[in-house]
Amino acid sequence: MTLAYGADGVKGSAAKFLKEGEIAAIADRTGAKAGDLVCIVADRRPVANKSLGLLRLEFRDRLDLAPQDLLAFGWVVDFPMFEWDEEDQKWTFSHHPFTMPKEADLPYIESDPGRVYSNAYDLVCNGYELASGSIRIHRRDIQARIFRALGYNTEEMERRFGHMLEAFDYGAPPHGGMAPGIDRLVMLMADEPNIREVLSFPKTASGSDLMFDAPSELDEKQLRELRIKLDLSAAD
Repeated sequence: MTLAYGADGVKGSAAKFLKEGEIAAIADRTGAKAGDLVCIVADRRPVANKSLGLLRLEFRDRLDLAPQDLLAFGWVVDFPMFEWDEEDQKWTFSHHPFTMPKEADLPYIESDPGRVYSNAYDLVCNGYELASGSIRIHRRDIQARIFRALGYNTEEMERRFGHMLEAFDYGAPPHGGMAPGIDRLVMLMADEPNIREVLSFPKTASGSDLMFDAPSELDEKQLRELRIKLDLSAAD
C-alpha cells in the first residue's frame, strides 16, 4: 500500500484505511513531506523482507539511483542458522545443516534455535550474489545437536549421516570455503541485464536446452541399463 503526500493532501491505496492522526504519525515517523511517497508492506517477516527488497530494486532502476559504471562489492554475513517452517510447524535449516554455528550461539541450539546464527558468508556485487560459502561443522557433538534441533532421532542420524559423524570422530580439521559464480561476474562486467546472455548454452524459461534437445525421452534399452522404470500413466 502507498501514501502519497502532496500539497493538497494525502492520496494512495492506504489512505482510506487510516485515520488522519495515523497518517500524520506515519509522516512524522518516516519524515515524509509534500512530494514524498511512503510504501507500506505488512505480512510475515520473510514475505515482507522479500517484497521490500524487490521494491527497493524497482526504485533503484526507475529513478536511476545506481551509477552505471560502478561495481559495488560487499559481504553478507551473520545468516540465521534455522528458520521456522510454518507448513510443517518445525525448525528447518536456512542454508544447509552443515554450516558451523557462531560459537557464542551454541548454548541456544536446543532452547532458542531462532537465536542461532551461522558462519556463512556471501560476496555480492550490485545486488547480485557472486559467491557463497561457509565454515563447516567438524565436530560430531555439534553436528548431532543440529540434527536433533531439526527433528532427527539418533537412529535416523546414523542411517543418513553415520559415515560423516564417524569421520568426525577421527579428528576432521576445521574447514570451509566458497563457490564463485563466474557467469554472474561476467554478466556484470559485460553490462548485460540477463545471465542468459553470457551462457554458452542457456536454458529456456521452461528449463529445456534447445542446442541438445534436452530433456528428451530415453529409449527402453537405456532405461534397462539404468534400472529405471517409468509409470507415465501415474503422472498423467
